Amino acid sequence: MKTTIKLGWAVLTMGLLTNLLFGGGTNKEIDIPALIKEGALVIDVRSAGEFSGGHIDGAINISHNVISRDIAKYEKNKSKPIIVYCRSGGRSSAAQRSLESAGYTHVINGGSFQQMRKLLGQ
Repeated sequence: MKTTIKLGWAVLTMGLLTNLLFGGGTNKEIDIPALIKEGALVIDVRSAGEFSGGHIDGAINISHNVISRDIAKYEKNKSKPIIVYCRSGGRSSAAQRSLESAGYTHVINGGSFQQMRKLLGQ
């Protein structure tokens, strides 16, 4: 019995750690297509090479490691909705944290490129 409880705690802890470190992908309760129709800024935080291989229509490319430095070139309004995505959701999670640390208040992690394509029917 004690082994089962320990195993359960280990699995729970690993799940929480994975979500914290690598992001959890998109928030299912947010209507991303509606936000985009209303003018949300969509940012692909993958590399320029990945972006040139395909991206969401209308998205701009700002690498996750420079986004807090370069975001003001594209959006100064810190309350405007911003949707970030990448290959798997990890870099977009890091970008979301960077933007929030820079004072942006409505940043949504769209998760992976594939999730976004599916969500938007692209």
